[in-house]
Amino acid sequence: MKIILVLAVMCVVMFVVPIRIGEGNQTESSDNTSKILIAYFSRTNNTKTIAEYIHSFVGGNMFHVATKRPYPADYNETLQMGRAERDNDERPELAADISPEDMKQYDVIFVGHPIWFGTMPMAMFTFLEQYDLSGKTVVPFCTHGRGGPGRSVSDITNLCPNATILQGFAVEGNSVNQAQNDVADWLRQIGYIR
Repeated sequence: MKIILVLAVMCVVMFVVPIRIGEGNQTESSDNTSKILIAYFSRTNNTKTIAEYIHSFVGGNMFHVATKRPYPADYNETLQMGRAERDNDERPELAADISPEDMKQYDVIFVGHPIWFGTMPMAMFTFLEQYDLSGKTVVPFCTHGRGGPGRSVSDITNLCPNATILQGFAVEGNSVNQAQNDVADWLRQIGYIR
């Protein structure tokens, strides 16, 4: 009887302890990635695709920056609306935001957007201007139509004067579906591949 009891206790120890260790590791991993935010604006899915690649490598939380007034489905109408916002230095109202209190939990913020008229869409100005990102690390990424990042990095630097701005990533919009390895290489270069 004592032998059966000893064997039973040994089986419980052998099977319960590894489960608890595994659960502990998962919690630790979740805590580490919860300090990363990937905030992106994407009218089509190009920038969203890059944001998803980043998320697959570094984890963290994703936030889609969207305007309360949607952009038209027609590309030319969207261009007209985006140009008018830029020319008038507008700050479009966002459909949702992150409270300043919730933003404090993040140490690293990836900021993604397409390039419109040489910089970010004005919605990204709205998003960034509502937070004090002092002491945080901001990592820009963008999609473009052959013009590169334009002045978007300098605009982000001006909007986040007390943040550390890391080397950004830029890719042509028509190449995003083949850019996963390029994203991985970039994240490795800046030290964010897990």
